Amino acid sequence: MAMEKKCGCWAILRRSVSGACKSSDSRNSANSIPKSSLVYDAVTETRYLNASNREMCAPDEARNSSDDPKSDPLPAEKEAPRQLLQFTFQELKAATGRWIEENGTAPAKPGSGTTVAVKSLKPDGVQGHREWVAEVDFLGQLHHPNLVMLIGYCIEDDQRLLVYEFMTRGSLENHLFRRTIPLPWSNRIKIALGAAKGLAFLHGGSKPVIYRDFKTSNILLDSEYNAKLSDFGLAKAGPQGDKTHVSTRVVGTYGYAAPEYVMTGHLTSKSDVYSFGVVLLEILTGRRSMDKKRPSGEQNLVMWARPYLSDKRKVYQLVDPRLELNYSIKGVQKIAQLAYNCLARDPKSRPSMDEVVKVLTPLQELNDLAILSYHSRFSQAGRRKKKPEGMHQLNSNQSKSRRDSPLISSKQQYK
Repeated sequence: MAMEKKCGCWAILRRSVSGACKSSDSRNSANSIPKSSLVYDAVTETRYLNASNREMCAPDEARNSSDDPKSDPLPAEKEAPRQLLQFTFQELKAATGRWIEENGTAPAKPGSGTTVAVKSLKPDGVQGHREWVAEVDFLGQLHHPNLVMLIGYCIEDDQRLLVYEFMTRGSLENHLFRRTIPLPWSNRIKIALGAAKGLAFLHGGSKPVIYRDFKTSNILLDSEYNAKLSDFGLAKAGPQGDKTHVSTRVVGTYGYAAPEYVMTGHLTSKSDVYSFGVVLLEILTGRRSMDKKRPSGEQNLVMWARPYLSDKRKVYQLVDPRLELNYSIKGVQKIAQLAYNCLARDPKSRPSMDEVVKVLTPLQELNDLAILSYHSRFSQAGRRKKKPEGMHQLNSNQSKSRRDSPLISSKQQYK
């Protein structure tokens, strides 16, 4: 059976929960992931990287019983299970027109109670129910400032709903790709660090959890731009003991999933690290992981960006042009190198998420903005030689130096 992505119909506050939902069904896709070979090679990787950005699922032979969420040992030592509220369908139908009581399930008076978001799953989706159960199981036990909080659920007849804390600023995807005002550099670093802390928490301990669906649409932001991971329907209990990986069906989104996972079905925490590297590139460039509207050589973000990442002079050409020069020079270099390491073809060469957090943490304190460096260089060059009438003039050597500067080249390119 092909994967049927659980429905993401959200009812926030005044919206009714009874609206129709659409499902991402890939069973008729002509571009299902080939599983004829489990050998890693550059040709197979290129074929994978050139695939379109869509929900994916491997053929039936790549699946096994380990995908039953009931068979997954959950990380109970992370924290004692929190008591989830169980709502009736009528309570949620009424509450989404108002609010939820602070410590109960009934609708509250307008202006009081707790603001929540309600997600409804497609009633007839078998896979959707499995993912619904997985999300309740995982988020019922996993509590962390960088994971979205599950408040409660509703299971009544064919209704399957989840009640979450309301994330005021929506998803990172919206801020990067759907808003005209660019997301400031400082907020990008803050969001990347918060998301990294969420993954590091999941991977830690004797019973790690592999998120498996890390992408910008699953990173939600509160009013202060704190990032929280949402949608745990595809999460898996990680390998334990002497096991190196978990064998599982291949699901997720093209452009984010690690190539070795797509080609073998072997899932490790380093699969999440690769996905984080892709999102880090999106944060740096303002480009989507897959964009068919761009020229052929630029449609896949990883393939396009990889040659620039290890070159300190070329790396500035990757920066989101909407930022102009409002970014940290050292920050861009550090982010590019970190993304390069996370996207290493050999999973063993990728850093752990704890190491990623250590790299990102000091970047919040950097204040070496490119625009300040540009003005400083321009002023110094202008003082060295002046025209008779007092106007600033750069000599040929200084002009050449400016043209060769990665900052100036970057600025000129994006005009």
